[in-house]
Amino acid sequence: MSMKSLVGLIIVLLLVVLGSQSLFRVHETERAILLQFGEIMRADVKPGLHFKMPIAQEAKIFDARVLTLDSNSETYYTLEKKPLEVDSFVKWRVADVASFYESASFDIRRAERLLQERVNEGLRNQISRRDMHEVVSGERDQLMAELRADLDEKMRGYGVEVVDVRVKRIDLPVQVSSSVYERMNSEREIEARQFRAEGQEEALAIRAGADRQAVVIEAEAYRESEQIRGEGDAQSAAIYAAAFNKDPEFYEFYRSINAYVNVFSDKSDLMIIDPSSDFFKYLDKEG
Repeated sequence: MSMKSLVGLIIVLLLVVLGSQSLFRVHETERAILLQFGEIMRADVKPGLHFKMPIAQEAKIFDARVLTLDSNSETYYTLEKKPLEVDSFVKWRVADVASFYESASFDIRRAERLLQERVNEGLRNQISRRDMHEVVSGERDQLMAELRADLDEKMRGYGVEVVDVRVKRIDLPVQVSSSVYERMNSEREIEARQFRAEGQEEALAIRAGADRQAVVIEAEAYRESEQIRGEGDAQSAAIYAAAFNKDPEFYEFYRSINAYVNVFSDKSDLMIIDPSSDFFKYLDKEG
């Protein structure tokens, strides 16, 4: 290869290298900033193909989509000084490219560490103003809304927009869980014993009422039966009297015959009586 060809090849390679260093591309999902000797020349470069001066200028590109910071579980204390293990995550994105570059130099790890510190501080402040019930269920949505607004306001100075903050899980620490479960178990046992006692008391009252009703019903039934029996005996006596009054002589004879049958029903019976008495009136041959 001749010297002329070699020089030409070197020139072509230099042009290719300079061309590759003079062009940069920004995708729709990215944000970029153009630096000149380390100073910001153009902030928030739009998506597309752009030119820059080789060596003197440098393009910094960062993901513009919503990113997720999955925070580590931390222990926070409620208003009544009860510890809670809180696991949360944050949705965030770059809102101001220049501010983000100045604060974090487009270093995602540095940005996430800064965001994590602000999240921990915000959760600590929000949870310390509420009791356990409010944190777990009562004011959980309000807590998240206030935390997101406060965190977004603080992170705007770093060029970061906080889109959302959510709590994935809230647990009691391991050393506290056993005592809490035991206390809950004892409370449920007390409630169960109370329900049993109330049930037994109601059962005794129901049985006593049933026994009292049974006695009342039986007494009323006996009274009605005796009343009916008395009315029947009275009607029977009236019928007998009306029947026997039609023939008094026959009635007297009938009564005497029944008396003889009852008296002399057993041969071993012995009765001493005056033969001339009225009892033997119907046995006298001359009568």
